[in-house]
Amino acid sequence: MPNRLAAEKSPYLLQHAHNPVDWHPWGDEAFEKAAREDKPVFLSIGYSTCHWCHVMERESFENEEIARLLNENFVSIKVDREERPDVDRIYMLFVQASTGGGGWPMSVFLTPDRKPFFGGTYFPPHSRHGRPGFAAILENLARAWRLDRARIQQSSAQAIEQLREYSALSAGAAYAAGRDVADSAFYAFRRSFDSRLGGFGGAPKFPRPSVCHFLLRYHAQTGNAEALEMVLLTLREMAKGGINDQLGGGFHRYSVDERWFVPHFEKMLYDQAQLAVSYLEAFQITREPQYAATARSVFDYVLRDLPDPAGGFYSAEDADSALDPSRPEERREGAFYLWNYRELVQALGASQAAAFCSFYGVEERGNVRDDPHGEFGTGNILHQARAAAPEEQDVLAAARQKLLRIRSTRPRPPLDDKILAGWNGLMISAFAKGAQILQDSRYEQAARRAIDFLGRTLWRESDSTLLRRYRQGEAAVEGFLDDYAFLALGLLDMYETSFDPADLAWAARLVNRAIELFEDDADGGFFSTMPGSDLVLRLKEDYDGAEPSGNSAISLALLRLARFTGREDFRAAAERALKAFGRRLAAAPTAAPMMLAASLLSSARPMEIVLAGPPADPEMQAMLKAIRGRFLPNAVIMRGEHSPVAMPAIEGHPTAYVCENYTCQLPVTTAEALNQILARYSIAA
Repeated sequence: MPNRLAAEKSPYLLQHAHNPVDWHPWGDEAFEKAAREDKPVFLSIGYSTCHWCHVMERESFENEEIARLLNENFVSIKVDREERPDVDRIYMLFVQASTGGGGWPMSVFLTPDRKPFFGGTYFPPHSRHGRPGFAAILENLARAWRLDRARIQQSSAQAIEQLREYSALSAGAAYAAGRDVADSAFYAFRRSFDSRLGGFGGAPKFPRPSVCHFLLRYHAQTGNAEALEMVLLTLREMAKGGINDQLGGGFHRYSVDERWFVPHFEKMLYDQAQLAVSYLEAFQITREPQYAATARSVFDYVLRDLPDPAGGFYSAEDADSALDPSRPEERREGAFYLWNYRELVQALGASQAAAFCSFYGVEERGNVRDDPHGEFGTGNILHQARAAAPEEQDVLAAARQKLLRIRSTRPRPPLDDKILAGWNGLMISAFAKGAQILQDSRYEQAARRAIDFLGRTLWRESDSTLLRRYRQGEAAVEGFLDDYAFLALGLLDMYETSFDPADLAWAARLVNRAIELFEDDADGGFFSTMPGSDLVLRLKEDYDGAEPSGNSAISLALLRLARFTGREDFRAAAERALKAFGRRLAAAPTAAPMMLAASLLSSARPMEIVLAGPPADPEMQAMLKAIRGRFLPNAVIMRGEHSPVAMPAIEGHPTAYVCENYTCQLPVTTAEALNQILARYSIAA
């Protein structure tokens, strides 16, 4: 029989709708029941494409005896962290503080007033390998709730107070982080940089595009070649590794080893969006085709496998997939992506297979040496094991296309088809930049369709409110700070692509509303959630992890909008936020590289490039090509009729004004003259 989750829209919650656990969705009803029945709450947080979430479900939540322990002693709540990142952030902070680590599935035990007192991540059903079993934990916590209630309540109250103190920003702590903090961040990243394989730190290696974003801007402002090379090596090694889907494009979530070879196979929309931008900017700086090719492969994947027919983009594909279409419930991690040597020879023929297997590191017995869970067997993870000779390129391309067609007939990884406003905002940015830098109109069309979709489905015009999630006709969950900020940034990038003033206007409305809903007028910075939310406390997110924090993104959006519109209140709001987090930046600069990028933009000499005259004129198109061919992170590009100060065309000809620090150079009317000016402002690799 289905439980209460059967009425939800989240794919993750629906995965658990037939568990014997009496699950509740997050909400007052569950906590009222816990108070009424005098039971603690078991809160389980995960997401639909999470491998270890699937494991814990099979082992524990489908186990009748464990379900009985939960149902008799606890009120159980299941949360999709992608729908409710606000819930996830609070309790993840508790788990990290109390255990020294975090991850998903996250398992937290709460009092009926939502205060945490015990937590962890994955628990095996029974004690093994030194890890406590979930059944034993449930029995011990149920006993403690009956016999040692006072200590639990004291512990939970202290935990919330400590989280509140951690998240608080004192008004007296305002500090403007300067160039010295950016220098400190660069040296810290250099110390952790893997100079042989790219990336920062050892295994497991996670792509963190916000680090690339900062280092490229640090390079542009300082001329530091080492900052650029750290990014380029990382991007090259990732593109060669198994973390990059060598056949279908797109990046997996992370690599379990240090050489980007064995991935955790889920694919997330936010990774595709941010990594595409990193590769595009690397191409812009170096003009090396390999970076453009990787960006295009990411876009090919997203356009092929993640688009909603109405215009938005789906959230993710699972790490696990079925080996046999007749038994879809029997899934294994990476099954969709692995290739057996004999299978390749049969598909390609001996000669083509020999070239393919040599280039992609395929071995007859499988190429994964370290396989502790027995997932891979004789399967091979495709990776670029060597450089390709020029005469091999056509052979390898033909083999890839043939194998991609064969792979498309396999059971696909399950798709999380919810559409999230913030993640779509990131993807809109990527497609807009792709249209500019790669001069491909398909990418502009994809971004425009997504903007129109979000406007129809997730934007509440009556009160200028953005909703976070859309699925199967239902829009729900009022948006968080990062939803407003990511979409605003996407609209600004789209404005610089098509110069539609409606994009600029919507971005300004989003940012205005974000200031109203989220800014802390007393101590500075922005809360992640709006007032009156159903949480035990409001946090100000400042860590740039897999996604940039809302505070970093809103600071960038405010600074850019101030340049576009001339509105000083936008710039002042950005400065308040940066100063509020200034001391945290100084103390731990590598925690917030995107905020450091905002700080660099704030301190840079303002630069505007204003274009006037007929948009379709070939000389105007040549001017745009000149601008987009250079990495100019401190510049905004706008049309003269949209500028705060009107700038006319000279005698009706295409005209460009380059202005820095509120002083404009003489206008130019040819792309050649514009190129000569821009050469002074960009640093080539």
